[in-house]
Amino acid sequence: MNATMIGGLLLSVGVLFSQVFPPPISGQTELRGWSAKRVIVVGIEHRNSPETTTTTTTTIVFRHGDISWLPVLAAEAGWPEDTWDRLGEIILRESGGCPNRRGGDVVDQDCRIVRVSEWNHRSDTGLLQINGVNYDPHRNRWARICSDMDICRQEPLLDPATNLRAGYLLYGYSGWDPWDPCTYGPKWANRCKSSRKP
Repeated sequence: MNATMIGGLLLSVGVLFSQVFPPPISGQTELRGWSAKRVIVVGIEHRNSPETTTTTTTTIVFRHGDISWLPVLAAEAGWPEDTWDRLGEIILRESGGCPNRRGGDVVDQDCRIVRVSEWNHRSDTGLLQINGVNYDPHRNRWARICSDMDICRQEPLLDPATNLRAGYLLYGYSGWDPWDPCTYGPKWANRCKSSRKP
């Protein structure tokens, strides 16, 4: 390895590092653990020439009420494009588009948790507020996310891509029912559309 190759390699690593860990945009908080990033190697030349790489990075800054990132993450998680409108409505209703949110969390405009308002549904998790009965085998021995994805704890579902993949799994089994209060029983009847019965 000659000095030119070493210099090119160090430059490539430096460029990659600066793109993978960019500073947050002024006035916005980047949730580091929840940024979607892609590294794509475009081409590598053979031995006696420096390597050529191109890095493409997508950084998502999550803000309450903003789901402009939905097409990127929904496609990555496998959701068909014709489901994205309804999926977006559910995400806005359930979490406000904040992936770090658990049931009862109150967040500010930058998705920072400012307090907990209720403690009775803390197992609801992430963008789709996936309930513990879907991942915790202690609450439900047939928990699909645990059995099918080997995710049996809440923390992995705070990752937005993982949460959307888990949500798509539930959608595959039950359609929109996991997010339809009309299927929860009479206690939730007031949340049903007038055209639906509990």
